[in-house]
Amino acid sequence: METLQQDQNVARAARLDTATLSDAMDRLGINGQCRSIKPRDSAFRMAGRAFTVLYGPAATPPGTVGDFIDDVPPGAVIVLDNGGRTDATVWGDIMTEIAHRRGLAGTVIDGINRDVQLCLSLGYPVYSRDHWMRTGKDRVQVEGVNVPVNIGDVRVAPGDLLRGDADGLVAIPREHEARILAVAEEIEAAEEAIRAAVASGMRLDEARHQHKYHQLQTREQGVQGEVA
Repeated sequence: METLQQDQNVARAARLDTATLSDAMDRLGINGQCRSIKPRDSAFRMAGRAFTVLYGPAATPPGTVGDFIDDVPPGAVIVLDNGGRTDATVWGDIMTEIAHRRGLAGTVIDGINRDVQLCLSLGYPVYSRDHWMRTGKDRVQVEGVNVPVNIGDVRVAPGDLLRGDADGLVAIPREHEARILAVAEEIEAAEEAIRAAVASGMRLDEARHQHKYHQLQTREQGVQGEVA
């Protein structure tokens, strides 16, 4: 039952945009907006559960940059924490090709990737800080798989829900996802009602007042600080 509901929640998240989900998390005091993590193509859309990989500086002799991809289930999002490094990549064309063939939802990197042309031509979503060609081999190595990681100053645990679109990336903690999705759907419904009212001739200020637009993102009473 839990797995079925989680799958339904992936589909629910996919129908919502990141701006709406961001507003819902602001209202609930939950930190989930992954700062500076952007799609390599504004047409990319992605929703799925996190398969996490943590990187660190290479040892002597150096470890591998990762042969984990065959263990990632279809529909998952590969989440790579390279500490925000922009001087060495942890993702390139071979990984993109295999991920696309295996039906993965996308790849998220707190760091950079290379071989952008292939992800663009395949339509495989990659979200990262930037792209550059310099390899991470002998510079970084895998420290852990399916452990909590940091992406854009947001904690991401294995199985958390990731949603990406042209505006960026949000990470939805599994323990809060039902509430976040419900609030986001409420916000979306109110905004759609405002659009419909304006289209029928109502003034925008009146429509916003009627549907409490200015309170949609307001922190709920009793919520103190951010929930990590």
